[in-house]
Amino acid sequence: MNNKKDINRRSFLKILGGGAVATAAVMTGCKPKSATQAVDEYKKQVEPPVGKMTYRKNEPKGDKVSILGYGMMRLPSKTENKDDYDQDMINQQVDYAIEHGVNYFDTSPVYCQGKSEACTGIALSRHKRSEYYVATKLSNFNRDFWTFEKSKEMYLNSMKQLQVDYIDYYLLHAVGGGMDEFNGRYVDNGIMDFLMKEREAGRIRNLGFSFHGYKTVFDEVLATHEKYHWDFVQIELNYLDWDFANEINSRNVDASYLYSELQKLKIPVVVMEPLLGGRLANLPQYMATELKQREPERSVASWAFRYAGTPEGVLTVLSGMTYMEHLKDNLLSYCPLVPLTKTEQEYLHRDVAERIVGLENIPCNDCKYCMPCPYGVDIPAIFVHYNKCKNEGLLPRDRMDKEYKEQRRAYLIGLDRKVPKLRQADHCISCGQCEPHCPQNIRIPRELRKISEFVEALKQDMLTRPQEG
Repeated sequence: MNNKKDINRRSFLKILGGGAVATAAVMTGCKPKSATQAVDEYKKQVEPPVGKMTYRKNEPKGDKVSILGYGMMRLPSKTENKDDYDQDMINQQVDYAIEHGVNYFDTSPVYCQGKSEACTGIALSRHKRSEYYVATKLSNFNRDFWTFEKSKEMYLNSMKQLQVDYIDYYLLHAVGGGMDEFNGRYVDNGIMDFLMKEREAGRIRNLGFSFHGYKTVFDEVLATHEKYHWDFVQIELNYLDWDFANEINSRNVDASYLYSELQKLKIPVVVMEPLLGGRLANLPQYMATELKQREPERSVASWAFRYAGTPEGVLTVLSGMTYMEHLKDNLLSYCPLVPLTKTEQEYLHRDVAERIVGLENIPCNDCKYCMPCPYGVDIPAIFVHYNKCKNEGLLPRDRMDKEYKEQRRAYLIGLDRKVPKLRQADHCISCGQCEPHCPQNIRIPRELRKISEFVEALKQDMLTRPQEG
């Protein structure tokens, strides 16, 4: 940069300190002056290069896919109402992404309260069809949509909403709950035969599935490869889930196993949750500081993105980029991708992932599959706030602690700022509607009840012993 008043990338990241502080502040709705100023500097000074995107080739289709994929799950809103999506900003961010080489856009009929496909279609339809690949899903979770007619209707409506006459990457959404469910949703109703014919006709260019669930189900579905010829599979891959997914949740499968099995069959991998819903960007301060010391010019989030993009079998890494700041930082990680060395990967496994496991957080990725709650409870926001305070050592635990009063006040005020009172944990009636939809198999009503009791104890100032999440 030639202007002496300009700050360089190193200076900017020093302003950010322990990682993506500014973007984290925007995400949580908390905008300290210094963080806001840092974001302003980011917007003005740190511009990703054009023409430097890393691409992976999808053999044998020949698709040249950007290593960064745009996940359209967490779209920007105009107001405090998260469902009031800002189409102008969505258009602007999609334009910026395409300008910088992003060409893979992933959505679903159920994302953003059912509005994601339409918003994505509006944004992408303003570009040449050859400039992008669009992925969406058969999200027929509800048994009412297990019939052939309803599933076909969902598929055709996706093309209508996306304003396309073919879908580049079509997925069976969230396979993994059980083979009875897999067969009920896709096989017994004949929809799988229909989708294969759609692929033959060219209206589906690549057919695959996304996986959340049991190892036995993954193995059985993958064993159908000779029959269905899976073109790609979407899995959760990050440096925590690589070796510890099963340890954190017995239902989940380590990414190292999923990836190796797909590699054996030469099936391209699409990565979801590289940041675990932001958890790997908002590490405890001491971990973030260590990463910053090793790479002062990179954000904390960039470590996770470079990790996810390093394996050669990965076709693209999806990121739900709500704000332009997210998009720019991720572009800086992938324009071009500098793969992690074996030493760096081992460091993340040994020195970071193992300690995260020890934190014993509620394993919420903020995917919002549990939403909407019929009683208005903002489940992800409650869990995110609790985990954040716990990670930063700010969770009030004992009235005898010298920092108890300050931490108690900060927790309760922070909760009220992030979650309206009518949407807090005490409004959960344990109906259980949310639990079957959670990819992480969290016992949601139980965790909400524990947090509700914890908050009530804080309000009554009656906390007398450590509370565990």
